[in-house]
Amino acid sequence: MLSEPSASTVRATLPVVGAAIGEITERFYAGLFTAHPELLRDLFNRGNQAAGTQRQALAGSIAAFATYLVEHPDERPDAMLNRIAHKHASLGVAPDQYKVVHEHLFAAIVEVLGDAVTAEVAAAWDEVYWLMANALIAIEKRLYDEQADDGALRPWVVTERVEETADVATFRIRPADGGTLPDFRAGQYVSVGVRLPDGARQIRQYSLSSAPGSPVRQISVKRVRAEENRGGATSPEGEVSNHLHAHVREGSVLEVSAPYGDLVLDDTDAPVLLASAGIGVTPMIAMLEQLGVTGHKAPVTVVHADRSPAEHALRADHEAFAGKLADAETHFWYEHPEPGHPADRTGLVDLSGVTVRPGTRAYLCGPLPFMRAVRTQLLGKGMPAADIHYEVFGPDLWLAQD
Repeated sequence: MLSEPSASTVRATLPVVGAAIGEITERFYAGLFTAHPELLRDLFNRGNQAAGTQRQALAGSIAAFATYLVEHPDERPDAMLNRIAHKHASLGVAPDQYKVVHEHLFAAIVEVLGDAVTAEVAAAWDEVYWLMANALIAIEKRLYDEQADDGALRPWVVTERVEETADVATFRIRPADGGTLPDFRAGQYVSVGVRLPDGARQIRQYSLSSAPGSPVRQISVKRVRAEENRGGATSPEGEVSNHLHAHVREGSVLEVSAPYGDLVLDDTDAPVLLASAGIGVTPMIAMLEQLGVTGHKAPVTVVHADRSPAEHALRADHEAFAGKLADAETHFWYEHPEPGHPADRTGLVDLSGVTVRPGTRAYLCGPLPFMRAVRTQLLGKGMPAADIHYEVFGPDLWLAQD
């Protein structure tokens, strides 16, 4: 992996680079988009850029990768790399784009750190970058080969639109050319590209909310509204989700990628726990349906948190698919429940009264605070960290906030 001279240099400079990585990534994106405005217009998520979450995620991944290399010189963080590679493949990222990123990232490092970037320091961090980039390129090539995919989005026709809640709509889709439905694994997502009124082609990822064996493919999209956070700042509304809700109906054509994503059900007879919150329910619905299709016999525990029953998207499917299993139980928490809802299922998820059987595999999807809280409770119940898997919608800030 990382050569010993470079490892020593990275180890010595990691505190300085780590302290400045936020400013470095901010300068990097500014330089990149000045030189290549088409990347912000047609590839990168403009909402995440405006909110700064993409910069946080990039900073966290670079720092985590470099730290891992110096602490585990004979290994590499494949779990993190696989997650990033799946997202890149869904966007059609190509090897040549890593050269563009390298150019602007290292220009930003020099701009921020100045004379501290000696030839030795530059060479060491260059090695870190290309170890990460080449690993991602190799994984992405394998993913493209497995899907027989060239990274292009292809036209799919909307065959039906279903209003799940006031803010969630399900779009059932099929290939416009009448071709066969591509294989996927329960829990995976597709990228959806739309042309917005200003001419930008923005791309977002949405989980497939039906099982692989289903005769239809469907995505369930939550309208992202502008919201004021606790600090008083307002997060922007979702450009693509609002466009889909406002303009896409039966007969509309969407540009859709091949399916990707590394949060997938293991082929196992072990007990399963599926924990979700809000729109994080979508990959869990596909997993739950798939467990029924395969005749899963081991216990399945379904945990979901939402603001209210009316905002619980796909609730009927949640209950119906669980009801088809040999041994399943559902636990729904609501901040604003209906009359008669159990008091111990009101508010935040509390797993103290939920049995977690030995050998359980847990799958989590929802807002980061929710997943952190559930993971902490599962670890407290003795579940090994390796058996807890998660999916983040949007930039993965788990590493950035550790």
